[in-house]
Amino acid sequence: MTDDRRLIREKLEQATTILDEFDVDLWLTFVRETMLVTDPALELIYDGDVTWQSAFLIGRDGRRTAIIGHFDAENVRALGAYTNIVDYHEGVAQPLLEALTDHAPRSIAINYSEDDVAADGLTHGMYRLLTGYLADTPWAANLTSAAPIIAALRGRKTPAEIERVRRAVETTERVFDEIEAFVRPGMTQKQIADFVHERIDGMGLDYAWPKPFNPIVTCGPESAMGHAAPGDVVLQRGHTFHIDLGIKQNGYCSDIQRMWYVLEEGEDTAPPAVQRAFDVVLGAIEVGEAALCCGVAGWQVDEVAREFIVDNGYPEYMHAFGHLLGRSAHDGATVLGPRWERYKGICDLEVEAGNIFTLELHVVVPERGMMSLEEDVIVTETGVDYLSTPRRACVIFASGCQGFRTAAGKRSRLGKSPVGRCDLILATRIGINSEISYSLGPMVN
Repeated sequence: MTDDRRLIREKLEQATTILDEFDVDLWLTFVRETMLVTDPALELIYDGDVTWQSAFLIGRDGRRTAIIGHFDAENVRALGAYTNIVDYHEGVAQPLLEALTDHAPRSIAINYSEDDVAADGLTHGMYRLLTGYLADTPWAANLTSAAPIIAALRGRKTPAEIERVRRAVETTERVFDEIEAFVRPGMTQKQIADFVHERIDGMGLDYAWPKPFNPIVTCGPESAMGHAAPGDVVLQRGHTFHIDLGIKQNGYCSDIQRMWYVLEEGEDTAPPAVQRAFDVVLGAIEVGEAALCCGVAGWQVDEVAREFIVDNGYPEYMHAFGHLLGRSAHDGATVLGPRWERYKGICDLEVEAGNIFTLELHVVVPERGMMSLEEDVIVTETGVDYLSTPRRACVIFASGCQGFRTAAGKRSRLGKSPVGRCDLILATRIGINSEISYSLGPMVN
């Protein structure tokens, strides 16, 4: 059995436990022509595509039924994960109703959600077909949203899933090392992105989000911020340099942001405004990390990081502090975000063990550029473990030297020439009743 199929079987077994936890008898995924329109939940329970209307029924009693078009049926059989496989030629309605009679569920969860895109894969047309098939049956009035089930199944990563994300992160960090050895002032965003593409394509890997926008490369204050494609902005001395990069390796993603500062001629350390911006961003990530634990709502984690930024004199960031990471860069369900309209529902979900989150935010340094970091972490029963190697010091680049250096003056792994010291301003941590507050002094413009 391949590792991919073993992983599908693990997730199906996990789904059975989750159904019992939520007191739902049956979870029904109803799809067709998945090469054209896919349901995000399907990849959790089947590793292929279907053509005709197909139904995947997962029962809390451990039984799993796949009702599938005849010419797709052999692929489901090869998976070896479904206890009953029914193939059809003319139509799905009769075998579906017969399977439901056999399962006899009191409740059926189907894939729709107003809040979680990863749980909203049932199209309106397929919903109308399904409800038409179920008309005049006892199940028509017993349909419910599968959103809680999918959120748990997608969010609670198995050991095999965690290992895949960890490997993707490790590969991404090696690419960052190569970026540090390659980049020089005078290069454009596109030149830097092209180098990254050569490395990722050369390894035969995929991208965590579309290649034209991955990596995001930000050079100084003239670069567009956000999900913009790399352009012709040139990396200049005296500016910040930022990359947001995510790869997909063995079906799982990384999502990491790293920052550098390019020294001006005559500088041997980052200016106070740049160093302080780094310290505040790092401090906000650390207080958010301290708040991230099982049972806490996503908005509560975001709140402490957001307050830290604002309390230190910067405007609040206009995005979430973190999102789930896994098969997709934005893996659905729980968001570490504020109680804004666009995060309704998903920011209220509780953090669970096995969740892999990004921790990310930024501030802007006038005339220098943005300062942003992003780490990948996993929540455990006892706290948080980093999958990425956390960036704890501002890394600087000196013109004429080969490679970058940390703020403490240590050469990066690929750096070769000495460069002056840039002292890191350390936050003062004061723990009060398990809460952490930071004081960094007045803001430097």
